[in-house]
Amino acid sequence: MIENIANTTVAKFVDIYSQLDKDKLDLINELYDHDVVFEDPAHRIEGQQELLDYFVSLYSNISSCTFLIHNVIEHDDEACLQWTMVYSHPKIEKGEIRNLDGMSYIRIAQDKVIYHRDYFDLGAMVYEGLPLLGKVIKTVKERLGQ
Repeated sequence: MIENIANTTVAKFVDIYSQLDKDKLDLINELYDHDVVFEDPAHRIEGQQELLDYFVSLYSNISSCTFLIHNVIEHDDEACLQWTMVYSHPKIEKGEIRNLDGMSYIRIAQDKVIYHRDYFDLGAMVYEGLPLLGKVIKTVKERLGQ
């Protein structure tokens, strides 16, 4: 667990994401503002109910998903969080456990998250785990020196 988080909403964010699973999705409503905007490389979602629906859909399609939060940088009502998502999906690499590193940027108002933007490699998350396409993407990355 990350220690010495000054902003109580950031501490709540870390706590909720550290325990989030398909049976605890109602915690989303405790954290996010009614008019929250959530963005990641594949989505833009507006509104708390739409975000909850997104998480319900996400967790219904995966076998497991855990967030490990490694570092938090805070400034006033903003924070950046470094994390690893440990997940498995039955259609990606035969359901093997995979790790995805990423960052979240959040803005807070009145003790709720009003904006949440995730940064991660979508290719590493999805496409690299697909049989034919994964080999192509890995080869391209190798040639680019990544």
